Amino acid sequence: MAESPMDYAEHERTYAFFTGLTKYGTIACVVILVLMAIFLV
Repeated sequence: MAESPMDYAEHERTYAFFTGLTKYGTIACVVILVLMAIFLV
């Protein structure tokens, strides 16, 4: 069975997308929580 070589460029693009999504998702959650603390309490 022949194994295909790993596509490192695609792996790095996927990892960069994942880390960016995680970073901006966390920032969005913090902003929402801060706004809730200001306007709902």
